[in-house]
Amino acid sequence: MKPYYQDSACTIYHGDCQEILPTLPKVDLVLTDPPYGVGLSGKVAKHRGKNNTKKRGDSYTRFDDSPEYIREVVLPVIRAALFIHQRAALTPGARLMWEYPKPDDIGCFFSAAGTGLAKWGFCCFQPILFYGKCPYLAMGRGSRPNSLGQTYPNDANRIDHPCAKPMAQWKWLVNRASLEGGTILDPFMGSGTTLVAAKNLGRKAIGIEIEEKYCEIAAKRLAQEVLNFGAVGE
Repeated sequence: MKPYYQDSACTIYHGDCQEILPTLPKVDLVLTDPPYGVGLSGKVAKHRGKNNTKKRGDSYTRFDDSPEYIREVVLPVIRAALFIHQRAALTPGARLMWEYPKPDDIGCFFSAAGTGLAKWGFCCFQPILFYGKCPYLAMGRGSRPNSLGQTYPNDANRIDHPCAKPMAQWKWLVNRASLEGGTILDPFMGSGTTLVAAKNLGRKAIGIEIEEKYCEIAAKRLAQEVLNFGAVGE
């Protein structure tokens, strides 16, 4: 299949990840932030700064965040990816995390201020599900934390995607779950934060995204000069 975008480090495929995934070579890490199954319809993002960022409208019409989509599309893809590849780090959100395959370890992004409402109040915990062996322990390079406190400012609010990820968090997770020179696969690429972080940190990456608008955003981000946000957690 012809890539939508390709450079020396990253490749983007535009299409259904259920069809594209079996055609790809084995990678060192599957790292993805799939929809959470919370029925996302709008967002007012408050962060440590003077402004609030509102995301509504067109971005949400292009983003299926229903529990049915998680069960019918996301979970089968994740199971297939785990069958093919040895290591994965997933951020599934808290609401449907129990429906994912049992992980080998669990970490989190923690925010004392909360990241949204849950059934018992503000949710301060966004889980990270780890599968396979820790790459650092496997190479005899010692133990590292499996979780991270939230970092500010939230630069993700500038990206035209309903659930883009903060770059500082994602650089930490790329560093934590992979080694330099490895290849990372994101089957639910979205706006391409995984690929940008991987490229900044000396990894290769493959992204799959079904919505062409987000492929375009990711390609533009990768085509720009790679920004040096600092290697958090290295």
